[in-house]
Amino acid sequence: MRNLSLLQRFKCVDLSFPGSPQCFSIRSETGTVLVASELAITEFDPRTQEVHKEVSLTAEEYLPEDGSGVVVAIQDLPDQESVCVATGSGDVILYNLNTSQLECVGSVESGLTGMTWSPDQELVTLTTGQETIIMMTKDFEPITEVAINQDDFGEGKFITVGWGKKETQFHGSEGKQAAHSHTLSQEVQPALPWDDRKPRITWRGDGQFFAVSTVCPQTGARKVRIWNRECVLQATSEVVNGLEQPLCWRPSGSLIASTQRHPNKHSVVFMEKNGLLHGDFNLPFGKEQVKVDLLCICYVQRSEIQVMVHEKLMIFQLWTVGNYHWYLKQSLHFGSEPLRALACVCWDPEKPLRLHLLTRGWVSYTYDWGWSTDRSHGTDYHDNANVAVIDGDKILLTTFRQCVIPPPMCAFELQLPVPVNLVTFRSQAQRTNELAALTADGHIYCLFFLNSWCWSFLRSDVPVDGFVISLCHSLGNGTVALQLDDGQIRKVHMGQSVSPLIITGTGFGFYVCFSAKIQAGMLTGVSLPQVASNISSFVVYDDFLLLTTHSHMCHCLNLSTLSIKGLQSALSSDAHQNDETVRKVERGSRIVSVVPQDTRLILQMPRGNLETIHHQALVLAQLRKWLDGLRFKDAFECMRKLRINLNLIYDHNPTVFLANIEMFLKQIDSINYINLFLTELKEEDTTTTMYPCPSRSASSSVSGKGGKKVDIICDALRSTMETLDPQKSVPRYCLCILTSHVRKTTPELELALQKVHELRGDGSSSVSAEEALKYLLFLVNVNELYEHSLGTYDFDLVLMVAEKSQKDPKEYLPFLNMLKTLEPNYQRYTIDKHLKRYRKAIHHLSKCGEEHFTELLNLVKDQRLYSDALELYSLNSEQYKTLSVAYAEHLVEQQQAEQAGLLLWRCGENARALQAFVSCTSWRNALAVATHIPLPPEQLALLARDLAEKLLEARRHKQAALCLEQYAKDCEEAISALIQGAAWEEALRLVSLFFHLFTSFLESQKALFIRHKNRLAVVQELKAKARLELFGKWEILLSSIYIISFSEDTVRSSKNRRKAEGKKHSLKEGSPFEDIALLNALTQIITIVDKMRVHSLLKALVLFQFDGAASSLQRDYGELLQLMETALPEIWTDNLQQGQTPLTGPNSTANSIMASFQQQRPAVPQQDTEALTAPKMRIAVKWKLSILK
Repeated sequence: MRNLSLLQRFKCVDLSFPGSPQCFSIRSETGTVLVASELAITEFDPRTQEVHKEVSLTAEEYLPEDGSGVVVAIQDLPDQESVCVATGSGDVILYNLNTSQLECVGSVESGLTGMTWSPDQELVTLTTGQETIIMMTKDFEPITEVAINQDDFGEGKFITVGWGKKETQFHGSEGKQAAHSHTLSQEVQPALPWDDRKPRITWRGDGQFFAVSTVCPQTGARKVRIWNRECVLQATSEVVNGLEQPLCWRPSGSLIASTQRHPNKHSVVFMEKNGLLHGDFNLPFGKEQVKVDLLCICYVQRSEIQVMVHEKLMIFQLWTVGNYHWYLKQSLHFGSEPLRALACVCWDPEKPLRLHLLTRGWVSYTYDWGWSTDRSHGTDYHDNANVAVIDGDKILLTTFRQCVIPPPMCAFELQLPVPVNLVTFRSQAQRTNELAALTADGHIYCLFFLNSWCWSFLRSDVPVDGFVISLCHSLGNGTVALQLDDGQIRKVHMGQSVSPLIITGTGFGFYVCFSAKIQAGMLTGVSLPQVASNISSFVVYDDFLLLTTHSHMCHCLNLSTLSIKGLQSALSSDAHQNDETVRKVERGSRIVSVVPQDTRLILQMPRGNLETIHHQALVLAQLRKWLDGLRFKDAFECMRKLRINLNLIYDHNPTVFLANIEMFLKQIDSINYINLFLTELKEEDTTTTMYPCPSRSASSSVSGKGGKKVDIICDALRSTMETLDPQKSVPRYCLCILTSHVRKTTPELELALQKVHELRGDGSSSVSAEEALKYLLFLVNVNELYEHSLGTYDFDLVLMVAEKSQKDPKEYLPFLNMLKTLEPNYQRYTIDKHLKRYRKAIHHLSKCGEEHFTELLNLVKDQRLYSDALELYSLNSEQYKTLSVAYAEHLVEQQQAEQAGLLLWRCGENARALQAFVSCTSWRNALAVATHIPLPPEQLALLARDLAEKLLEARRHKQAALCLEQYAKDCEEAISALIQGAAWEEALRLVSLFFHLFTSFLESQKALFIRHKNRLAVVQELKAKARLELFGKWEILLSSIYIISFSEDTVRSSKNRRKAEGKKHSLKEGSPFEDIALLNALTQIITIVDKMRVHSLLKALVLFQFDGAASSLQRDYGELLQLMETALPEIWTDNLQQGQTPLTGPNSTANSIMASFQQQRPAVPQQDTEALTAPKMRIAVKWKLSILK
């Protein structure tokens, strides 16, 4: 549905070349024109009129000087940088473009009537005056020469088996006798009188075949013969009376075009490669114009456009084809003067859609054509999305808002008196369906849309003086702007004369369009860079740029957020696009139109048919507009038809939707549609997952209320539906209300079943209980619905649901009958327990009396519903106490003894509460309960000490000290605990009363250190003597001791092993490892004393003016450290860490060996090696205060 628009035209009128033009060719490298006349060959530039070369053909007597010579063909040869010229006298001349030399490469005595080169320029075919074909290579070496007119059909001769004869075919109303009539053989008519009887040659686009049209000598009629590349006849055309000389093979097709003259019409016919006719179309001439000669037919390289030149009418026509229909797109008149008649026509070999024409009066025309889709530009609902297609003197108009009609059909066919060349639509709002057309005679017609099926038009009586390139309509003043080929822009008021605008262009312009600058009388030239080169079609609609690419993708890009880099990035990654802006389309699809305020995008396929797609970006943009305008019905119907998730209605703007639910229900006005909306609800926010919007406002992403989305919508819709018909007990939206109950995140099936039960007694309702129940069964599984109906305790409702299910009455009737015999509360308890609703079960069981309390207690223990059960009884009841004790036992098992103790204390079980608090070291609660019991002072002190031990094990020294001080009345232990925890500030309160405790601790450590040191010296001396006595038996003794020790360790358990380890390091005098134990004890004493934080204690004593005590402490602590430092080398001597092996060897003496045996000690186990290493004291630590003496 495209029209041909003229982009620019170049005209050369001052050409003064010798002779008259006979044929021409286009140089592909330079774009210049090579023209051959009966006198010379001339090369000129059609845009600048500059003559590049000119060589005479008469100087070397290739042609006579009187001008009677004929040039039958000229061909540019880029590979040879030459031009090949064939003359009627039989010479084949090669003109070198570099040296400007002429060379005759061959001559035919009978003369030449035609020359044609193959598309690849590897072969050349010549037709001679003897009606033969000469085929030569590009180096002019003859290949073969055959006669044109041959009696044989060719290698593709048809095979007849009898049943295909015309005598055996059905002849309709002529009857069976027509099979034997001689009228079946068509009478052959000779060629027309004005036929020049010259042969015509045309090659197929791939160069494998060529066709020759000649006049048969026997019949005098024209025939077309098809030859292959080896010049072997393949087929001969059937008899076609009135066949004329024009001949052209479509470059990308299998059809050969020619013309046929009928008594009352003139048509273009097409032949297949086998010579049979394959379709035709009539030329738009009246009866008085039927005998007009057709000069030539030629195709553009892509076979899109067919050119026809009518010699006598001086008419130049461009035809296109789509869906097997031929459209006349352009019809240009060159006047009636003989010199203005067209002599040569040729398409440019390099630039597509560029056409070169040359008249007999040496006037050159160069036309640049382009494809355009003439569509209306409205953006509101009044625009019908019109697309106008030019077809000769008719405008085929299709309104895509109402219907999609594939071409060549249309919605309206506007008939004009003369062919149309240009069409434009009006730009004024609400009048965009009106259009203006420029006809071939230079008049402008304005066509007005009166109603659905009626149009009227107004003609401008003043013709346009000049050649019009383009036209468009002004939105502001209603004028039509015309752009002429000389750069002028003129305006036309209907009913007035054509006047020039204030502006004038320079050079040859392209399309003209109205903008604010042009209406103000200004024209600005803009030079923009190329953004993309793979675009096949595009259209701008609203805020979107829609385009199709040669990679078969359709993009829909938002102009408000689009940049040049963004556009290039989007177009360069078609295969990686997965969002809503791009989608795949059929190969070769082009955009025709976009329906304004709709979601439809019309595409045309290469074969001509139309397809309507709904691009997701357009759909979502239009849906957002409808939702913002509260047009819920339009949005819903579009989403339902295009399978867009209905959650978008709420997710787009939750606040607006919740505020306009009543409007939503009234616009939808369909029970089925509302149910469909409810059933598609889900918690997902589709505006962030499925349909993200780049320009989405912040308010649209915030939920209308707190809570789950599905529950909010269901509750809001249900409350609104229930209030729309308040006078009715059962509202109109009964099924929708049931759906809103079922679709909640936690389905409210009991409420839904209750509403169904209410319908049973309402005979005025539009929906019966059976229909409502059947609908519920469609939404919910029947077994699940039966269970929930049983939970309503309404046996009538249970029976109604059971009857609709597939259950056997023997399955449920005995159970229901048993339930009816029970007491009401116990009956409900039984039902709830059956449905595993244990909370409700214990609630009903608690009302059944004390005789069922044991059953309740067992159920509570099984399901662990202690908290729910405690709420059912008063605090002072015996049941409450029993449940509390059971709950406490459960908490103890769960390692929550403190909470268990609270429960036991609250219900009066003080002894058990005390035990629970002690087990979890909750000392405050334990002591409080002990005081509340009350315990005797001795037991309370013992309890405090036990708690203090546990607190000390947990390193909670302050709390342990508090227990010892206040409850055990043992301040010394409390201070000791605080000292162990380094809580000096907390201990100051007790230090003032019991300071001697710390000094006594130092004295005890000093005494203990001296005692262990002295004992160690004695033990080492005794062991040295024993070693000398047991020298000979030492190894045996050690090995036996090791074996015994190893055997004992292997049979002992881990617990016994730890006990044995402790006994081994005992300080008991005479033990085997007493020296190791003493070393360990000394190491521990030194470490404890060295790490004591005396510095902090000294500062605290000085702060509180205990200078005497501080000086004494500093002196005593320093003396103790000095004692330990002095004793370190005495205790841990160098011999203590040396090896135990006697020194022997060739250099040893008897005295050295005896000394080594005397110093040797027994082997020390691995775990006791640390005791043999002297501890390191913190000598560098500055702990003394200089202010003390």
